[in-house]
Amino acid sequence: MKATLRVLPLFLLSLVYFSVPQLFAQDWLVTGTNMGNQRIRLAAADFKPVGSDPQTTPLKTVFDSTLFNDLQNAGIFDMVSKSLAPQATPGSQQEMVLSQWSAAPANASMVAFGAFSVDNGRLVVYGWLDDANNAANPQVLAQQYNEQASNDMARTIAHRFADAIIARLGGGINGIAETKIYFVSNRTGSKEIWVMDYDGANQHAVTHLGSTSMSPRVSPDNSRVAFSSLERNGWAIRMFSLDIGRMVSFPTGSVGGSNFSPAWSADGLQIAFSSARSGHSEIWVSDASGSSAHSITSFGRDVAPSWNPRTDGQIAFVSGRTGLPQVYIMDKDGANVQRMTDSGYATSPSWAPNGGLLAFTWDRKYGPGAPGNYDIYVMDIASKNWLQATHEAGINDYPSWSPDTRHIVFQRKIGSRTQIWTMLANGTEQHQLTYSGDNSMPNWSWK
Repeated sequence: MKATLRVLPLFLLSLVYFSVPQLFAQDWLVTGTNMGNQRIRLAAADFKPVGSDPQTTPLKTVFDSTLFNDLQNAGIFDMVSKSLAPQATPGSQQEMVLSQWSAAPANASMVAFGAFSVDNGRLVVYGWLDDANNAANPQVLAQQYNEQASNDMARTIAHRFADAIIARLGGGINGIAETKIYFVSNRTGSKEIWVMDYDGANQHAVTHLGSTSMSPRVSPDNSRVAFSSLERNGWAIRMFSLDIGRMVSFPTGSVGGSNFSPAWSADGLQIAFSSARSGHSEIWVSDASGSSAHSITSFGRDVAPSWNPRTDGQIAFVSGRTGLPQVYIMDKDGANVQRMTDSGYATSPSWAPNGGLLAFTWDRKYGPGAPGNYDIYVMDIASKNWLQATHEAGINDYPSWSPDTRHIVFQRKIGSRTQIWTMLANGTEQHQLTYSGDNSMPNWSWK
């Protein structure tokens, strides 16, 4: 997939475009997302079944498939295809013959393998990660799991083992296999808040309000979801407790005017949102209980806040103060406002967990008869260099970062249907996650 870079001085252009295959090897995005210069060649062997419990085979199938997909989705591995892997299923270090995996056609640098059994209703899993090129001292990682036997737990154990491998080989950054994505869906007849696993599995409704809800934002500790909902007196910020499974109070969310787009600070102590309670839309901040609300902008037409999750000291937002909507950043008290986009129609900023990147929606050629389209862009905040991540048909909007800063979830509207997709931050490896109804406004959990 092509990548479009912001216009740079001529001598830098010559460096960037001289060798297209090395574009990402030298680009700021590789460093910013920690996706590495060269992917590790990794094989994931099917785990060895142990024992005769009839649950072993179906649960192991779920485990093997989930583990492979998690590692493939990580964005840092060159996975060995199952068709190229040896047929062996080593269940211990003593059974592992590394030369089978390091040789062609597998050519693996690392091998994940192990043993899987069901014993008295318990899943017992032993997993190892070996360096295929270090026969003298191959073991890189060893894990053991013992949990209640079920399909969901087979997936969970696979997620945990995958995340352990990703953290060990991916620079210490935690994997995302156990994260969730919150979103809006109309599949039950009204727009409710839904949640799914990071890979699209286990989709289910969170709210059942029978109204129109928008813009879900999960708290950093995964205990609450803030969102906008249409009430009798207008749009309000509402709060759902995931711990107790019901709505909880957020007093400032329904005060006068329209209230939209809640955004949590990384410490979970504050919420920024847009509100027209003063007569025009401004950015407001309150504490997490809905008290001590105060505005931090005063220009009007300011919406869609997003905190810098690394420092909690800055907020990105959208403003129409100079005409068409543009993306800005400011200090959390409203000082030091800086415009980030320079043209077109820019909305929906999402600040990356590493603090150095912004994702947002941009129609750079907005206007009557213009050939532009709404696409997802990623910008390096320090330099304002940007990359166009989506080029496909449709309207692409509402990006949200994964906690590892390697992935982005977003909505794509093609024709009259809107669905949720994920991709790597450079726009590659796009996957559709939803298919039923219309689904929009995704938000990736913090962990």
